[in-house]
Amino acid sequence: MNFRVLRALLKKEYLQIFRDKVMLRQMLMMPFIQLLLLSSAATFEVKTARMYLVDNDHSETSRGLVEHLRASGRFVVVGASPSMEPANDALLSRDAGMILGIPHDFERDIVRTKSAKVQLIYNAEDGALAGVTNSYAQQIISAYARDLGASLRPMVAESPSIDIRTRGWYNQALDYKDYMIPGILVQLLTIIGTLLTAMNIVREKELGTLDQLNVTPIPRSAFISAKLIPLWTIALVELAIGLTVARFVFDVPMRGSLLLVFFAASLYLVVALAIGLWISTAVDTQQQAMFSSFFLIMIYLLMSGLFTPVRSMPTWAQWIAEVNPVKHIIVIMRAVLLKGAGIADIARPLTILAVSGAIVLSLAVRQYAKTSR
Repeated sequence: MNFRVLRALLKKEYLQIFRDKVMLRQMLMMPFIQLLLLSSAATFEVKTARMYLVDNDHSETSRGLVEHLRASGRFVVVGASPSMEPANDALLSRDAGMILGIPHDFERDIVRTKSAKVQLIYNAEDGALAGVTNSYAQQIISAYARDLGASLRPMVAESPSIDIRTRGWYNQALDYKDYMIPGILVQLLTIIGTLLTAMNIVREKELGTLDQLNVTPIPRSAFISAKLIPLWTIALVELAIGLTVARFVFDVPMRGSLLLVFFAASLYLVVALAIGLWISTAVDTQQQAMFSSFFLIMIYLLMSGLFTPVRSMPTWAQWIAEVNPVKHIIVIMRAVLLKGAGIADIARPLTILAVSGAIVLSLAVRQYAKTSR
C-alpha cells in the first residue's frame, strides 16, 4: 500500500466530512439524544432462569424445594456444587443467572423452629430481569412453605416459613439504566459503522467520483482504507463521548478496563464497517443504502439481547443470535463495565468478533473489487 497516497486520501476524507455541517451535527448530537431518549425504553419477559444449586443440606425437604422451582417451568438447574466458588464463576460467565443456596440443617430448622433460611443471589446487571426472576422465586418458595406445612401438620402446629435472603451482584440497586446504556452505546457504534459507511461510499457512486477513482492508479486498498478509517476513528470518539455521558450523567459503573472496552469496540467496528462496505456494493443510491442498513440494524438490535434476553427467545432464534456480532459486543460491554470482567472472561465473544471481522471484511473487499471493475 502506498502510504503517501493513503495520507492524501485521508486528508481529503476528513475535510469532506467536516465540510458537511449537517452530517457532522447529526454525528455529534446523536449520542446525547439517543442516550437520553432510549435509555428508559425497554421491557423484559422472563421465560426460564438458569439456576445454580448449592445444597448443603441434601435432605428430602431441600430436594423438594428445588423440585418445586424446576416444576414451575421458570427455573432450570444448570449446575450444582457444595461450595460457592463454582457458583460465583457461573454467575460471572453468565452460565447461570441465579444461585440458590440451601444451608446445613435446613430440614431440621423447618421441623424444630418452623423457620429456615435460603439465599438467592442474582446476576443483577440486568436489574429488571433480576427483579422479575426474584418475584417468581419468592412466590414459588412461599407456596412450597405452605405445602410443606400441610404435609407436616401432625408434627408442627403452625405452617413453617422460609426466610429468603436475596442479593444482587453487579447491580445491587437494580437500576435498569446500568444495564441498558452499554447496549445503547453499541447501537450508536452500529449506526456509524454500518449506516454511514454504506451511505458515504454510495454517495461517491451518485456523484460519479467512484467511477473516476476506479480508472486512476490509486490502489483499491488505499481507497477502501481511506473510506473506512475516518468513520472508525469517529465511532471510537463517539464511544468516548457516550461513556463520559454514561458515567457523569447516569452514574453507570465502570468496574473493568476501558482499554479493553475500546479494544473490543475496535474489533466490532471492523465487522460493522465491512457490512456497510458490503451494502454499498449492493445498492446504487443513498436511499437504498439507508433502507438496507436500517433493515439489518433492526434485526441486529432485536436479536442481540439489548431489549429481550436471548435465553428467552426460541431455540432457532438463539442460534441466529450466535452469528449476530451485536450480541457479542453487548455481552462484552456489560461484562467489562458492570462486572469488571477481564480478557479471559470475555475470550469467547472477543474471538468471535475477531474471526467475524476478518471473514466479513475479506468478503466485502472482494465483493467491492468485483463490482467496481
